[in-house]
Amino acid sequence: MSTITTEADPPRGTAPSAPRRRHRKDDTKLALLFIAPASIGLLVFLVWPLLTGLYYSFTEYTTLTPPQWVGLDNYSRLLTDPVFWNSLKVTVWYVILNIGIQTIVALVIAVLMQRLTQSTVLRSLVLAPYLVSNVVAAIVFLWILDTQLGIVNIFLQWIGFDPISFWANETWVIPTVALVNVWRHMGYTALLLFAGLQSIPAHLYEAARTEGAGEVAMFRRITLPLLRPILALVLIMTIIGSFQVFDTISVTTQGGPADASKVLQMYIYENAFAQYEFGYASALSVALLVILMVITFAQYWMSRAGQSDLD
Repeated sequence: MSTITTEADPPRGTAPSAPRRRHRKDDTKLALLFIAPASIGLLVFLVWPLLTGLYYSFTEYTTLTPPQWVGLDNYSRLLTDPVFWNSLKVTVWYVILNIGIQTIVALVIAVLMQRLTQSTVLRSLVLAPYLVSNVVAAIVFLWILDTQLGIVNIFLQWIGFDPISFWANETWVIPTVALVNVWRHMGYTALLLFAGLQSIPAHLYEAARTEGAGEVAMFRRITLPLLRPILALVLIMTIIGSFQVFDTISVTTQGGPADASKVLQMYIYENAFAQYEFGYASALSVALLVILMVITFAQYWMSRAGQSDLD
């Protein structure tokens, strides 16, 4: 009985040939092409200014004379500069107020968005203040909180209180700046926390309800522990941003009254563009960078931001 041999079948007595290996196309050049614009931007707008500023911090430099190497003189001056230490104290006070209030309010909003509503419209409205620029928000609140014409002081007088100089009082100025920035950024912070809440399995809440746990108990025993990594990263981001506050103060108080709102960024700006001491301003910038690095690494380590209780 004859057999039919097809092209696909190998002849009898011969071993089947090994399958042909497909040569993978090397995409290295294409990948480098795609990342080149971002890499060039990183080098031009981040690495090069950082290295240049670090060099200038060891020099005496103005726009009229070339840089002259002075070693650690700028840093010695920084350590004995009372305005620097006052600016650091003002900045820390602002960060405490801004981060404390913003985190609590944003966390409450995020939990309410998760537990009470699924409306996309309401979630979008929460983010609306973040779409307003810092300068515009500062100008609007400068009018609203004006001592003579501001609607807030008009209301206070209507109910029998004396007007408050929100922008001209040493006690009120930093809390006022903090509340303005809390209003603008709390929606964005709430959105980040809401994204973290979405990663918590729903069956954990169902099991807790079965055991008779209330909302407060579930928040304390489930939400907060499982949200810790996202909360830690959000705190790191917001703290770094808060230490760099500038535009709100520049528009409203310019560091006054009596340096009560002169934060570090404002002091750096004054030294660089008002007194043209770019060397000393660079040293102040390096000091701020070191402070932020220490705070970031300490907070990351203490909060165990790289670990999750879901693992």
